[in-house]
Amino acid sequence: MPLTVNLRHLEKHDVTLDGEMSAADLEIETRDEMVQLRQPLRHSIEVQKLGDSLLVRGRLILTLDCLCVRCLKPFSYRLEMRDWTCHVPLVGEESAPVVSDSVDLTPYLREDILLEFPQHPLCKPGCDGLKNPNTETTKKSGADGIDKSSPWTELDKLKTKS
Repeated sequence: MPLTVNLRHLEKHDVTLDGEMSAADLEIETRDEMVQLRQPLRHSIEVQKLGDSLLVRGRLILTLDCLCVRCLKPFSYRLEMRDWTCHVPLVGEESAPVVSDSVDLTPYLREDILLEFPQHPLCKPGCDGLKNPNTETTKKSGADGIDKSSPWTELDKLKTKS
């Protein structure tokens, strides 16, 4: 069910919307194997009418199911927008459609949520990635701090042989 607000109610007083919205109702297609949306969106927002527009403010919380881009480990990513604010025009070229005196706020939620998605989700800062069983388990670092077990080391060996 989309998140809507009735304009007639806003003429009398501001409206507060608290609750959850299912992932299906958000209609977000991530098209990203590393970020999946399966959990509901929790929201606590206040809608205020300001002339020919709406001012929407509040808090949005969404848990994303992610895969680490380095080690492919599944983990949860908490997306929290504490001071979310949105301006919804009611007149003009970019005005929100009004159906039965109600405005659907879902497209505005969806757009801002997508902008907050992690671009390269990591299970933890500094994740080492997948372990290669064919390499040594201990890393050899030189005085310069460069990892001596890197692929460049093997290429350097080829260079010195010729």
